[in-house]
Amino acid sequence: MNKLLATLIAGLFATSVYAQTQAQSTSSTGAPATTATSQTPATSSGMTPAPGTTVVGTTQASGTSGMTGATAASTGNADADKDIAKANEKEAKEVAKQDEKISKATNKASEKKSKAQAKADKKIADANEKVAKADPEDKAKASAKAEKKIADAQYDANKTMIKADEKAQKKIVDANADKAKAHAKANEKKAEAAAEAHKDAAK
Repeated sequence: MNKLLATLIAGLFATSVYAQTQAQSTSSTGAPATTATSQTPATSSGMTPAPGTTVVGTTQASGTSGMTGATAASTGNADADKDIAKANEKEAKEVAKQDEKISKATNKASEKKSKAQAKADKKIADANEKVAKADPEDKAKASAKAEKKIADAQYDANKTMIKADEKAQKKIVDANADKAKAHAKANEKKAEAAAEAHKDAAK
């Protein structure tokens, strides 16, 4: 289990560094940056995030698609322009909907993790207090008991945090997939509208 925790923590660290690097590089070029967040154990798939998706994290994730909200150039055809605007609007609504799901999932995970840590801290404090109050001849025995209680408290907290992260990640992956689908659908509709405009112009 210790090896598992070490692997998960290492994966989180890699994800966090990657996300921060991505955010800094995109900000410097003026392109929209995806929000990436992370805190405790999380696994990384090693895959490059799709445009407009949110990097899987666990504390506070949100990210509107970098593809929505852009003003498209006019095709010169009123009907085509209307269809394109409609496609952009539909995509934007879907992205906002999925971002809300991501926010709720990460906030819920953060809340669970905070409670788990607070519970562990209390157990640790209680264990240390018993050692401090123990008679000199009982110190060694009390310390041994305290060490076990502290180890158990930390293990329970880590296990709870990992489960919270895992649950949030699944929801975030699903939300990002829906955002990617919405973007693909919008592109399809816009391409069809532009094709119709060009067809009418050629008549």
